[in-house]
Amino acid sequence: MAAYKQRVIALTKRQGQTFGFFLRVEHGEEGHLIRCLEMGGPAELAGMKDGDRILRVNGTFVDGLTHSEVVDLVRDSGASVTFHIMDAASYKKANAERVDLSDPQGRPAANGVARQTLKPKLCYLVKSSSGYGFSLRSARGEQGLFMTEVTPGGMAEKAGVKANDRLLEVNGENTEGATHDQVVEKIKAAGSSIMFLLVDEETNRYHQNKHIKLGAGLATVKHLPHKPRIADMTKGSDGYGFFLRVEPNQKGHFIKGIDRGSPAERAGLKDMDRLVAVDGQEVDDCTHEQVVDRVRQSGYKCCLLVVDKDTDKMYTMGGASPMLFWEETKGSTAPPSYTEAVHLPAPVRPSTPVKGRKEELKPKLCKMEKTSAGYGFHLNGIQGVCGQYIKEVVMRGAAERAGLEDDDIVVEVNGVNVEKSTHDEAVAMIRSSGSSLELLVATKSVYDQLKAKGVAITPLLLGQTSSVQVHTPATLEASKEEEERLEKARPETPPAPRRERTPSVSSSSSHESIDERL
Repeated sequence: MAAYKQRVIALTKRQGQTFGFFLRVEHGEEGHLIRCLEMGGPAELAGMKDGDRILRVNGTFVDGLTHSEVVDLVRDSGASVTFHIMDAASYKKANAERVDLSDPQGRPAANGVARQTLKPKLCYLVKSSSGYGFSLRSARGEQGLFMTEVTPGGMAEKAGVKANDRLLEVNGENTEGATHDQVVEKIKAAGSSIMFLLVDEETNRYHQNKHIKLGAGLATVKHLPHKPRIADMTKGSDGYGFFLRVEPNQKGHFIKGIDRGSPAERAGLKDMDRLVAVDGQEVDDCTHEQVVDRVRQSGYKCCLLVVDKDTDKMYTMGGASPMLFWEETKGSTAPPSYTEAVHLPAPVRPSTPVKGRKEELKPKLCKMEKTSAGYGFHLNGIQGVCGQYIKEVVMRGAAERAGLEDDDIVVEVNGVNVEKSTHDEAVAMIRSSGSSLELLVATKSVYDQLKAKGVAITPLLLGQTSSVQVHTPATLEASKEEEERLEKARPETPPAPRRERTPSVSSSSSHESIDERL
């Protein structure tokens, strides 16, 4: 069997510059993909190709790591980073032949079995009448405490505990520096149930060699008895059929009032489920209004990650996020979201020409307020060509409601002409605009015709009859009710009267998206 050699590429970026590519995981594709190479950027000049897979970052094998972990490794490397990469065809063939890609020479795995992802594990134990069914040992010359005398068929073994597993955490608290007696006391004080973070010898050695600190954020949750639930829903004529509420003295967003026979009920949502994520984006630190906005921007299909009371309590005990379950279950099927410039994920609205209507040679002045999800579009530019244009306008996002459409050409940003500006300059102007943005744009047809006539494109062309589309906080009041029937009304239905709001706490979300600009 032939070896699969990896290419080594070292990239360096200047201050304020990116490495010039997107790192993505995609539905139906394995591995960490290189996409959207910037023409003339460091990545393209170094020889990276679209679809290449990243296998190592600064020597650390990443093929089994989550997207967010790989992003962190790249970001932590600063201005210079070294990648081991493999082209798409070789990567797929190597996986089909069960090649051990952690070997830089790409030799076949031992005994024909590919190496599995090496992760610590979270194990939830419930005490029986005979106890937990394990003992702890410490050994001279060995750091830490280890599991021993794991009773066959006992509670520990059923929870995933193996002999010689090293103990890292008890109920979310690190115990690596604690004495044997101190750990025993913690276990006794825990009562009838306890959560361990454990690591086997091979996994421990692997992470030590890579200088990766082990924690619950890297753990597998496959052994945990209570599972979060993923609810895939398609909106019906009457919406999704549930209320989203914040409850007094409880942190989080809760499902209430599920309609019988609704998409929410068919998807398995239960009363008082806590909502963890919308379309793979964690919402724990979002306000109620921000969560409602995310659900609405999902369009006619929405995927929710929820936990019931027992599951929530179990994950909290271990200091772990239910997002670990999402990453382990959905993997690369999480919908991509973008961080570059001003676009983000959601169904995009197709740009369809209207037949039989004479085109008015006027630009559009589009004013919008940034939502929790951003402005909802992607600013594109072509290397070596002046001008910027709009792409991937999010359905019912701020940009679409302000009148932006795919392929609109940007003429002005906040009153400043950008026709001769570089892409980076235009992006910088948008980013510095704060929470509101005003774009003067024109469709490509209008732009080309006005340019052919030698007409300067300015707001003066709008005239008195122009319909300027404005998106401000006032236009969203109907969507900011504290207890609201999500997507109940059709788009043409007038907003319902505003009700009193329950106070909510706002803070920024720290959840990594699935597609990062690097």
